[in-house]
Amino acid sequence: MASPLLVVDAANVVGSKPDGWWRDRAGATTRLRDALLPLNTEGLTDLPGPVELVLVVEGKARDVPAVPGVRVERAPGSGDDTIVDLVAREGPGRRVVVVTADRGLRERVTALGAEVRGPGAVPR
Repeated sequence: MASPLLVVDAANVVGSKPDGWWRDRAGATTRLRDALLPLNTEGLTDLPGPVELVLVVEGKARDVPAVPGVRVERAPGSGDDTIVDLVAREGPGRRVVVVTADRGLRERVTALGAEVRGPGAVPR
């Protein structure tokens, strides 16, 4: 059985913390990526590791590279659409958790069977 899939909406999670991220979106996304690394093996409180961790990036953060333990999916357009496509493609028969506060995205991914956690579920 495949390990659970943890999908993080980078723009939404970065934007949930008013720490000046708007001055350097790529830098803020890189810091988020690095903060997520332990989740690859540890998982979340209610999602034991190991998990496959995917960070979905868009816009000015699109060039943030992947690192071992964090796969980066670059959205060609809408990050939300990329997340929905990812859940639809990789989710059937697999536990999928999406981290976002976006209400519209929450509805779209839960309709596909994914679970949702808010940005506070992950370190930033």
